[in-house]
Amino acid sequence: MNPIDLVLVEDDPMVMEVNEGFIKRIGGFRVCGKAKTGKRALEIIQELRPRLVILDIYLPDFNGIQILREIRRQGIPTDIILITAAQDVATVQAGLRFGVVDYIIKPFKFERINTALNNYRTYSEQFRNRGEMNQEDLDRLIKILPSRENPSNRIRGELPKGLREITLQQVYNFLKESRVGLSAEVVAEGVGLARVTARRYLEYLEKNERVILETQYGSVGRPINKYKIVF
Repeated sequence: MNPIDLVLVEDDPMVMEVNEGFIKRIGGFRVCGKAKTGKRALEIIQELRPRLVILDIYLPDFNGIQILREIRRQGIPTDIILITAAQDVATVQAGLRFGVVDYIIKPFKFERINTALNNYRTYSEQFRNRGEMNQEDLDRLIKILPSRENPSNRIRGELPKGLREITLQQVYNFLKESRVGLSAEVVAEGVGLARVTARRYLEYLEKNERVILETQYGSVGRPINKYKIVF
């Protein structure tokens, strides 16, 4: 199977190197171009037409959302994963409205980008050598990508003090991607939170019936509480 060509857009050389190392570690992808500015990013994307771009938002010349908007305006058939420190709701919504396939907030763990790229590879391969898709195929395909729905939209009332909407979305999506019950420790590691913080979000989601709590008993030691998404 041929590797998927992607372009990395990141103005911090150290972060660029780390991200490239993660991509090589995952395998199945080839970095065919790199850019530190928005202007150079557009030039490379226009020239190479890669299947995937990993795009930062904070660049020295253009905002990443402006680049995303221009790519869509030109009709370039490239998928986008945003990896950025931007956490404000307006930016997140803009990225989703322009059709990004994933949105990863810095700092993040290897496991998070590993999940994103493996999901994308599965998603991308579903379209190869297909003339059309039936409803069952399409439903299965849509479930591969992170949910566009904010779980707090289904939760009445304001978030408790100290909880943030964007972090709630991260926890919710991480659970949804795993499709199995996860402990607070695993969620904390995957999302990049302190364990006590992760537990607060998980308990909030459980209280609002967005996740269920499963207690697993082993032969020895304390039982393990695991949280599983409610589909």
